[in-house]
Amino acid sequence: MAGKSSLSNEYTKRYYPEGALSRTHENRANLTSKRSFEEAAARGCIMESTCLMCDCTTMQLSVDLPDGIRGIIPKSEACYTPGASPDGADTKDIAIITRVGKAVQFKVVDMRTTESGETVAILSRRAVQRECYMNYISCLIPGDIIPARVTHLEPFGAFCDIGCGIISLLTVDKISVSRISHPADRFRPGEYISAVVMSRDTSDRIYLSHRELLGTWEENAAAFSPGQTVTGIIRSVEDYGIFVELSPNLAGLAELSDGAVPGACCSVYIKSIIPERMKIKLVLIDTCGPAEVTPCKYFIDTDAVSHIDSWRYSPLMCRKTVETVFERAISQVAELS
Repeated sequence: MAGKSSLSNEYTKRYYPEGALSRTHENRANLTSKRSFEEAAARGCIMESTCLMCDCTTMQLSVDLPDGIRGIIPKSEACYTPGASPDGADTKDIAIITRVGKAVQFKVVDMRTTESGETVAILSRRAVQRECYMNYISCLIPGDIIPARVTHLEPFGAFCDIGCGIISLLTVDKISVSRISHPADRFRPGEYISAVVMSRDTSDRIYLSHRELLGTWEENAAAFSPGQTVTGIIRSVEDYGIFVELSPNLAGLAELSDGAVPGACCSVYIKSIIPERMKIKLVLIDTCGPAEVTPCKYFIDTDAVSHIDSWRYSPLMCRKTVETVFERAISQVAELS
């Protein structure tokens, strides 16, 4: 059920995940020349470029800038964390080192000319993240739909940049209704996705969800009919059958068959579709090698809808209720086995 976001779309357009701002015409224009860079600095623009190096003695980052300008992000200006020490003493070295070779967003806090005539720009990534946090991140509420960029994957979830390098966690169980063994089954690092704000913890860290954007059981099942042979992905092999994913939010159960391996693409025959039980009975026809990771299809227009209050996955005639109620930030998920 759609609702009203606490934010206007201007904030998601102003505070991009790192890596996205570089693709804008405005950022490219700001970095065209020394003059355009200095004019953008005077206007207080957020800019983005590539981090070239980290001096691991001082933890100072060097940033690629136009016309021979030397860009420096001191350790104290590398990251913003609410409640952390402003001198960067709380910032872990790994959070700085891992920026090398990647895009960083920054504001210019000072311009200096050395005795040799070199122009040095002192940059602050921290200032950008603090502004993003104060004007955007701190205002997000459960149910808000936001853009994100997958930064790295762990067995327990996907870490996502939700604005200016501020990271949020999307746990593996919130990625889709169809169960996956690892986020790499669904995403690739660097991929741009949409996500839903699930909750905040006591340290004000935001947690995300994703499955609510991938359609209800009925929306997904509408693409299939009994008697069809279709492709799927084997997600697990149990004593009582083989779970085959037909789409990220829809899976069916096939009878046991030799050669079934989790992660393999396969062809299956659809025996029956039973909405009142959310069951799809399948027969495994053949396996076709490892499945490829493809972008997810969203059933919500994330450009037009910025918030949902709740989401019901299960059909109304089904005795099981599978839903997310964002007002309480509680996800209630029934077992689909």
